[in-house]
Amino acid sequence: MTNLVVVHADFEAHWPFVADDLVAHWQTAGATALVRLPRGNTQTLGEVVPADNAITRLITLGVPVTLACLRHLPKLAEAAFQTAYGQTLDPATLDKVRVQGIIVYTQRSEGFWGQSVAEFALALTLCALRQIPQNYHAMLTSHEPWARYGADRNQGPGTLGAQYSDDSRFTSGTIAGKRVRIVGAGNIGSRYASFVHMLGAEVAIWDPYAPDPGFHRAGARREYHLDRLVMDAEIFVPMLPLKEDTRGVVTAAQIDALPRGCLVVQATRALICDMAALRRRLLADELALAADVFDAEPVALDDPLLGRHNVVHTPHLAGRTRDSNRQWAAELQAQFRPA
Repeated sequence: MTNLVVVHADFEAHWPFVADDLVAHWQTAGATALVRLPRGNTQTLGEVVPADNAITRLITLGVPVTLACLRHLPKLAEAAFQTAYGQTLDPATLDKVRVQGIIVYTQRSEGFWGQSVAEFALALTLCALRQIPQNYHAMLTSHEPWARYGADRNQGPGTLGAQYSDDSRFTSGTIAGKRVRIVGAGNIGSRYASFVHMLGAEVAIWDPYAPDPGFHRAGARREYHLDRLVMDAEIFVPMLPLKEDTRGVVTAAQIDALPRGCLVVQATRALICDMAALRRRLLADELALAADVFDAEPVALDDPLLGRHNVVHTPHLAGRTRDSNRQWAAELQAQFRPA
């Protein structure tokens, strides 16, 4: 055996395919072993892996590692340590590991779920514009969704007609021609912007920190003022990570400034918006919502947002696709030297 992958169940709860992908890749380059640790396990690497003079490459995922652990592996030449998701060994320990001649690779923060979340947000947008989930649900119990026009062909303008089921009180129809306003031009926001731009939307983004190329690639206009971004939004999409400086960055005043009927799409974190203000306007039928994330999760079964005619909802599942797992593994493994 020359390669070893050790993974903790807590890591696999977030990235369930990564360890298997790593092993499958390495199997072609030499004998590879996989050690899985169960929930609740607190052992260090050295306590679960016996001394082995053959191991030259190591990846640990969610497993505590000390310098003493590595003395069990005297031939180790390359390693990557993910002590928890997004975390590695402390800098002082990493320096001591490198002094021993071990090359250490750190997983880059590439936003491996960026494509998955951006595509999911696009799907949420389309579902909300066309009332797809509502019509799916209504078809299960009634033929009413099929009867969108009556026998009286002299119905006046503005009444429902054949094949029309959009809710005209809110932004509906095609993405083409809509004013899409996005908060954040990062890995997710810029991808989503490029999607809706391709479909014919007029796109503007507010992000005071993103470089100009991100806007150009997305086909979006840079908006310098968040207060102005919300003023004419038909589709409003806050797409920032939740950090101390982004929590509540979209204020109650800005939520109140969104035009009546605007569709709000939330696919990254809900609390970058003032959720009390957003809830108030949603429950008053002033806005529509397409959301994969919420201010409290899991959402209470009696939450008034659930099942509303102006809300499309999914349970925070946009990011962890099979493809994002595969990319996570590939990006880490690519740093190791060719076998």
